Amino acid sequence: VQLQASGGGLVQVGDSLRLSCVASGRTSGTYAMGWFRQVPGKEREFVAAASWGSRQIFYAVSVKGRFTISRDNAMVYLQMNSLKPEDTALYYCAIADNTTMLRRKLRTYWGQGTQVTVSS
Repeated sequence: VQLQASGGGLVQVGDSLRLSCVASGRTSGTYAMGWFRQVPGKEREFVAAASWGSRQIFYAVSVKGRFTISRDNAMVYLQMNSLKPEDTALYYCAIADNTTMLRRKLRTYWGQGTQVTVSS
């Protein structure tokens, strides 16, 4: 499985960004997709996840109400509004069999990451 993420950039506090990710390769069947983020020296943290068909959606407390995840088959998007400096991180797209495994980072495939920097 290959994941290609895009859409990161440098923005100001309060701005919005939309991240995109496309999955290719062995992606047959239903699977969950989502986003994590990581800053240097810290563990990769969960941001949002959506099951196949978006029947189940989960958000980290820190982004709930500001970020929105959406799916379109092999595509996953993360609409990020009201960005804060603490949202600055390398954002990774991820795929797993289901949202439970994805959120626990079990048997999860990762993309290369896209940098989001929020300047104050």
